[in-house]
Amino acid sequence: MEIILKETIETLGQEGEVVKVKPGYARNFLIPKQKAVLVTTASLAQLEKEKQAIAARLAEQKKQAEGLAAQLAGKVIELSKRAGEENRLFGSVTNNDIALALQEAGIAVDKRAVILPEPIKTIGEFAVMIKTGYQTTASVQVQVVAKSIGEA
Repeated sequence: MEIILKETIETLGQEGEVVKVKPGYARNFLIPKQKAVLVTTASLAQLEKEKQAIAARLAEQKKQAEGLAAQLAGKVIELSKRAGEENRLFGSVTNNDIALALQEAGIAVDKRAVILPEPIKTIGEFAVMIKTGYQTTASVQVQVVAKSIGEA
């Protein structure tokens, strides 16, 4: 089934694109949530009218994503956590911890944008990818250090 996306969906494409999806996905999710419309002559005509506005919105989103990526480039975050033997942490460092540390540094990032293949469970330095927008990512260094006895 062919549909026109009304907003950017990371797994499908950008706003204004015509994509093919399974009929159930379109009928049960995309169309009821107003994320897409069926391809008809009327909807294609409407898309042609809105092409410039869509292009301007996408350019603005890309500009914002690149600005956020520039802010994050080279950023180093230090997190102190309690650690036991062999430098293993009690608990772990999650994407939420990294998002909160970035917020304290003055950069607003959603915790779902922090890409961690698995939680960090040891002391050390790690490179963490952060999605800043559609197909744009930035890398942040996360240093996990052991809390001193006085802090615990």
